Amino acid sequence: MKYVALVFSFFYIVSSTQAQNKDSIFISNLAYNIMNKSEAYSNLAFLCKKIGHRLTGSAGMYKAEDWGLKTMQAYAPNLCLKQPCKIKCWKRGAKENFEITTTKGKQKINITALGNSIGGVVKNAEILMLNDVADLPANAKNIKGKIIFFNKAFKNEDIRTFISYSKTGSIRRSGPTDAARYGAVGVITRSLTHSVDNNPHTGTTQYNDSLPKIPCAAIGYYDANMLAQILPTQTVKGNLTTSGYFHKDTVGNNIIAELTGTDFPNKIITIGGHLDSWDLAEGAHDDGAGIVQTMEILRAFNALGYKPKHTIHFVLFCNEENGGAGGDAYAKNILAFNNRKNIPVLALESDAGGFSPRSFGVTANATILANMQAFVPLLKPYGVYEITAGGGGSDIAPLMAAYKTPQVGLLPDSQRYFDVHHAASDVLENVNKRELELGALNMAAFIYLVDTYSTY
Repeated sequence: MKYVALVFSFFYIVSSTQAQNKDSIFISNLAYNIMNKSEAYSNLAFLCKKIGHRLTGSAGMYKAEDWGLKTMQAYAPNLCLKQPCKIKCWKRGAKENFEITTTKGKQKINITALGNSIGGVVKNAEILMLNDVADLPANAKNIKGKIIFFNKAFKNEDIRTFISYSKTGSIRRSGPTDAARYGAVGVITRSLTHSVDNNPHTGTTQYNDSLPKIPCAAIGYYDANMLAQILPTQTVKGNLTTSGYFHKDTVGNNIIAELTGTDFPNKIITIGGHLDSWDLAEGAHDDGAGIVQTMEILRAFNALGYKPKHTIHFVLFCNEENGGAGGDAYAKNILAFNNRKNIPVLALESDAGGFSPRSFGVTANATILANMQAFVPLLKPYGVYEITAGGGGSDIAPLMAAYKTPQVGLLPDSQRYFDVHHAASDVLENVNKRELELGALNMAAFIYLVDTYSTY
């Protein structure tokens, strides 16, 4: 992919009272409009209750694409279209089953297969508990023929919960393949959550084609604690059945709306979230919230008659959860999008839930970060109190990889996000309307400031 050299800097006129007043007034008008006239929550309600889950390749995914296109068209962008991309199509199949035999007899455990996992049957295999994939080599002689239970839990002392997610995620993403390397016949993982309930949380696992593909699933908090308590004291055997498979590849679509810039039409600011979700629930926080916030910014800008200097893309990305094809397709095609020689100059993603906004995370050079941090006084009245180093999202990461595009992520309060992340509890009822709208407001204000005070 062709490399595009960028020079990206900000001039934020902190000494100009007139400029600050103008910005404060515009952001205040944004706040009034979004907090009183927002359609974000009603759009989320339709997405969750009328369409439901949107697993890649499912009927719900295609219904959501059509709905997203029609809804954004109603907000009068300069153009709105579907951008096709080839996607793999994983099906869960029949409900998973996990039964253990202890000294007290047989007991069924609530599980969910990991995304992209294959179907398989494991009978009467001993369960071996390890904490992490890093413990596999030291236990190599004891693994063959066993079901590995990875018991690594989130650390309560990680106040920023995405740190725990980062530290723990390998048990799900690579754990099954890593265990298969040593002869394991199945894998059970503790769900990646702080939640004190028994909902198992799914999420993608990644197989290695040169190694056996073994069945794998996650279990909830209470069942994980039960296994962790009894496995050191007795031999426990399990029967594990999963039914996942891949259907033939198909085509999905990014949904893209554009407000064409008045001064720099070929310089693209991208805002987005991902339209797909896992199949266990409605995908309300992950990432219905990011989708409707993206759409709400388009609605609010047009409602206020805002004409951006730079072209803004509002993107509902396809296939984030188990493939990333949408982000790849967008990055691949952006240079010639709408028959222009484009430069992607900034990308902002919302994919951390619809909770109260707290900050933005920025992956860019020190100068860009410092100039963005000058926006904080204008955002503080609406809940954002800092702009920190490090942030973005998986759908906009291909832009940075290909073109060095600075990327930004909205960082809401994360304490409850992993309660619902990839679980059956990710439903509309767990989204607060005001918190959702405040996220959209702060994203809109941030983009306004970038559009107003950036030069290239």
